[in-house]
Amino acid sequence: MASKDQVKKCWRLAEAVCFDVDSTVCIDEGLDDLAAFCGVGAEVEKITLKAMGGSMTFREALTQRLNIVQPTQEKLNAFIKDHPPKLSPGVKDLVRLLMRMNKKVFLVSGGFRRIIEPVAVALSLPADHIFANTLLFNNDGSYAGFDLKEPTSESGGKPRAIQQIKEKHGISHLVMVGDGATDMEACPPASAFIGYGGNVVRDKVKNGAAWFVTDFKELIDELETMGTDS
Repeated sequence: MASKDQVKKCWRLAEAVCFDVDSTVCIDEGLDDLAAFCGVGAEVEKITLKAMGGSMTFREALTQRLNIVQPTQEKLNAFIKDHPPKLSPGVKDLVRLLMRMNKKVFLVSGGFRRIIEPVAVALSLPADHIFANTLLFNNDGSYAGFDLKEPTSESGGKPRAIQQIKEKHGISHLVMVGDGATDMEACPPASAFIGYGGNVVRDKVKNGAAWFVTDFKELIDELETMGTDS
């Protein structure tokens, strides 16, 4: 495993940074909030906890939870209107700094593109820098499932998404930042992983990440002082 100093060096040299969204870029969890909005929060939480125990695949858990939520197009639109992005402290400043340094920034999430699009707008990121799941609807607006072709719709999806990003944009050095085990598993193909615990601390990530931060200011400070440490 890479050392903390090696991860910090990768962070400084990175051509691109991929951020998880739920509990990382944003302080909340999109699907949990959508479930609560649709009145089935407790039922969905049971499936989430079961899935975290490793008794089902990501796609199985996502399917079961969405089958309970049954988000219609109308409900989804109302949810997005009533729930503007709640960005984690410091993330906007960090993304602004990364972009000023000509580093590309992507959002890679097991959440939903429609819910993440306002997050990208808030961070001044282009829509094609979102890698997330796509909800499908019937002609009458009722829930019809989700796009199985999205890499993030199944277990091991984040590494595949990152590989796609590297190939499409010709990137060699890319860093993944996130709060979850699926984010940590994205390295490789990411050059390095930085664990984030500003909203929730997951023991597996805290113990497994060579560099674990609880404040995005730590990442900002490292970039701002890079000129004094080669």
